[in-house]
Amino acid sequence: MTATHPPLTAAATWSVLVRDAATGEVLLERAPEAQLSAASAPKLLLLVACAVLAERGELDLAEPLDRSRVEPVGDSGLWQHLAQQTLAVGDAAMLVGAASDNLATNALLDRIGLDAVGRVAAELGIQGVRLHDRVRDVRRAGDPPRLGTASATGLVDLLARLESRSLGSAAASERVLGWMRHSLDLSMVASAFGLDPLSHGVGDARPAVLNKTGTDAGVRVDAGLVRGRRRVLAYAALANWPAADAAGVAGVLRDMRTIGHAVAAALED
Repeated sequence: MTATHPPLTAAATWSVLVRDAATGEVLLERAPEAQLSAASAPKLLLLVACAVLAERGELDLAEPLDRSRVEPVGDSGLWQHLAQQTLAVGDAAMLVGAASDNLATNALLDRIGLDAVGRVAAELGIQGVRLHDRVRDVRRAGDPPRLGTASATGLVDLLARLESRSLGSAAASERVLGWMRHSLDLSMVASAFGLDPLSHGVGDARPAVLNKTGTDAGVRVDAGLVRGRRRVLAYAALANWPAADAAGVAGVLRDMRTIGHAVAAALED
């Protein structure tokens, strides 16, 4: 497959990139440098920061986090529905990677600080991906207007470095990949692979998908790694459209799946 602009709905603004994680060959792209609202996808930076700080001995993954220290927050996640009041740092990170858990996100940010996330990202040279704030049920005047922003290039660069185990230490990269391995959201690009969303992170089945998604009104994002038998592809697809256009999501999800089929075809090229 040659690098091209895929036929995507004009109702949304897109940033798309599919690249061979090892060779850097660009297989598909559309406005890959465009910075768009990315909802929860930049929580990847939080996971990277936790892994790096743990490797440096500055964060104990067994340390308990008490959710009562942060304001309750709804939407994505499981911890808000559990009786367990405390979770280990490592378990909270697993919930963020698997279920984009908002309460676990905020508890981790309360522990290490948003500034630490930005500092680690800068130290590692991560560009094109930013986590601007904690998760809020309501964004008021004075709050950052978005949880996170990213470009397809920024997300793919981050993922390719994780795959090569060169983001921080090899151990830190491997830990982040482990937290991503059990992602439950296969509704977008990853939907093309027909995997079981509740049991796809174990064994040696190919293709294997590790991804992080983001969902908000007028925002859909899917970024991940697809491991085939001969190559590994890093992909990112971001779509923004007017939040008031509730019908826009259908076209975006259709096109996300189309991108997924293109990724699947490229695995076999």
